[in-house]
Amino acid sequence: MELWIYEREAWSQGFRTVCGVDEAGAGPLMGPVYAAAVILPRECVIEGLNDSKKLTEKKREALYEVITATALAWSVASVSAAEIDATDILSARMKAMQSAIDGLAVKPDMALIDGNRDRGKHAAITTPHRCIVGGDGCSASVAAASILAKVSRDRYVTEVLDKRYPQYQFAKHKGYGTKLHYAMLDQYGPCPEHRLTFLKKWEAGR
Repeated sequence: MELWIYEREAWSQGFRTVCGVDEAGAGPLMGPVYAAAVILPRECVIEGLNDSKKLTEKKREALYEVITATALAWSVASVSAAEIDATDILSARMKAMQSAIDGLAVKPDMALIDGNRDRGKHAAITTPHRCIVGGDGCSASVAAASILAKVSRDRYVTEVLDKRYPQYQFAKHKGYGTKLHYAMLDQYGPCPEHRLTFLKKWEAGR
């Protein structure tokens, strides 16, 4: 698949430095939402680069190392479960994405944002940008960002939260609403990392 269409279009419009932005972890019942921003060298070839959801965990891990070594600049940011509850998931996603852009060592002229939303009630993308539905499957820099966001969140859940709250077996389900996760919630109730606004149906059904 052609992965440079949107970058080329932005370059042709006079935007010299283009970053791709994506987030991971909007759907789980616990933990932070993560976002990444990536500026790749023009037309660079990264073998196997694709939407993170279409890759195995092993392939994502390998590509993470290649992307971070190849990128002109990259940045990862997150917004906590507590802040997701205090605001809303859309605002948290927008805040994480803008924070990732702001964290880049090279300031981008233009950001390619995965999805069709650029603002929530409490946060918005303020960098000049374009929203691309399915961007992680048709833009090299958005695909790269999707991998960094996904791997960063999975590592945090597995290496930090799973060890902190072993009873929930977070490493197995990454916080998604699986049968196992709900069974653990039934047994232990929520922990401080759970998003209580995501547990209303579960609470109601108890």
